[in-house]
Amino acid sequence: MPKTTEFLDALQAEGYDFFTGVPCSLLKGVIRRFDEDASFGYVSAVREDSAMGMAAGAAMAGRKPAVFMQNSGLGVCLNAIVSLNVIYEIPTLIVVSWRGKDGQDAPEHLVMGEIMTAYFDGITLGDMKGLPWRVLSPDSVAADVAAITRAIETKRMPGALIVPKGVLDASS
Repeated sequence: MPKTTEFLDALQAEGYDFFTGVPCSLLKGVIRRFDEDASFGYVSAVREDSAMGMAAGAAMAGRKPAVFMQNSGLGVCLNAIVSLNVIYEIPTLIVVSWRGKDGQDAPEHLVMGEIMTAYFDGITLGDMKGLPWRVLSPDSVAADVAAITRAIETKRMPGALIVPKGVLDASS
């Protein structure tokens, strides 16, 4: 089974039913499926912080949201994550591509690639020390989706599933 199909099946098995975000080439396999299959109801956002806002609204309406973005978008949506999702305890899955991992990518992606996991670890509030995150492995897709889902539901916080290059591209 292609990894993209396995990944989307795992999301649906965990109950995710609202999908939004900003496209990234490392997530093109998933975005292509969203575009081809209207049953996902994918809502394309103009910016990552808008996607986080839509996801918060969906969660308040009883949906289970997943937001897709490249890691450069994390900088754009820091305020939305902290002042909306964290403060109001809105569990939201952030599926984020790991551009610039290990210094490999276009120059504009290298800084965020270097600091991304520290970014999640650095978001703290009271006893909450960092947001949960997990790197998606092609060998444990369903287990990784289940684990991050449990973490964000238990902590009632957003959390990230980090997608390295090649895991969910168009051919996977």
